[in-house]
Amino acid sequence: MDKEYFAHETAVIDEGCTIGRGTKIWHFTHIMKDAVIGQRCNLGQNVVVSPGVILGNNVKVQNNVSLYTGVICEDDVFLGPSMVFTNITNPRSAVIRRDQYVTTMVRRGASIGANATIVCGNEIGEYALIGAGAVITKDVMPYALVIGNPGRQSGWVSEYGHKLAFGDDGMAVCPESGDRYRLHEGRVTKIV
Repeated sequence: MDKEYFAHETAVIDEGCTIGRGTKIWHFTHIMKDAVIGQRCNLGQNVVVSPGVILGNNVKVQNNVSLYTGVICEDDVFLGPSMVFTNITNPRSAVIRRDQYVTTMVRRGASIGANATIVCGNEIGEYALIGAGAVITKDVMPYALVIGNPGRQSGWVSEYGHKLAFGDDGMAVCPESGDRYRLHEGRVTKIV
């Protein structure tokens, strides 16, 4: 039976994982059993996808990213080069805590920059943009732009990743798409 996805000859694909149609898996990447990868994903070089990880459709995982058990990424998520997820809040080499993995949720359309660290148990909201090298220690709101260590919100972004400038009326327009956004009571919503 022909595969409906591409895997480089150096990739390791364990039995019992699910990989969607049109997905591409590149050099030295390891997909472990019980991992679920959606359609049209792209997993770069030296990526590890652990058991129980779920990736939606069209997820882009750049080189040198390890997705540990407990990580869930919805559709259209971007994970930058060498960014890091954790899955235990108090790891110790001599203490086995495989039954204590903590879930981390990355919502639809969110992007996480190169070398960022996402501490487990946090949720990254829809279309949030995490800057390169940021350290996320708490939940991130939808459309939030977060930078620094520890991560702090420095503004809002559109679904196209542009910083939004809200007027006195609480409205902003994405310069690329023309989509309109509203800031009300500390939350951003797209006007449809």
